[in-house]
Amino acid sequence: MTWELSAKEEIRLPAAAEVRDFDAFVKVRTPALLRAAYLLTGDQHLAEDLVQTSLAKAYRRWRRLRDPAFLEAYTRKVMYHSQISIWRRRRVPEWVTAEPPEPRGGAYTDAMAATDLRLSMRAALLKLSARQRAVLVLRFFEDCTEAEAAALLGVTIGTVKSQTSKALARLRVVAPELSSLTERREQ
Repeated sequence: MTWELSAKEEIRLPAAAEVRDFDAFVKVRTPALLRAAYLLTGDQHLAEDLVQTSLAKAYRRWRRLRDPAFLEAYTRKVMYHSQISIWRRRRVPEWVTAEPPEPRGGAYTDAMAATDLRLSMRAALLKLSARQRAVLVLRFFEDCTEAEAAALLGVTIGTVKSQTSKALARLRVVAPELSSLTERREQ
């Protein structure tokens, strides 16, 4: 089948049989190509990308490579050359130093403490009533004023104040490790 673009140019679409033959090749040989690509890249996702790129390039040459043995050899050669090109790309150099650039224990310890605090806070909030939880979240996590929290919850300012006080008192009982946070908030 041909389409005429102009007097000089012509595009030839692949015949249905060619498409079927290539699809059959892809279905049969992709697992082997993926194994080889995985060994080249060391990553499953990068291997899939490499095989897909190689098959796309091979499809463009399909008419010239009618013998399946040539097609697989060509696809593997394209795959190897593509991976070598990736290896040759400019990399950001690593600098070896006597001491690691990160402070020892500081960032790691801070991250652990933050995670512990988050988990403790979540567990403690789940022990409060829904209204108390809502008041604390609006007041201290969303930084709403008492008036804004009251308007959002549809209650009076006095209710927000009393629920805040009761919730903080309850938090001190159920989660004493958070007492430093609850004391700072009340001041």
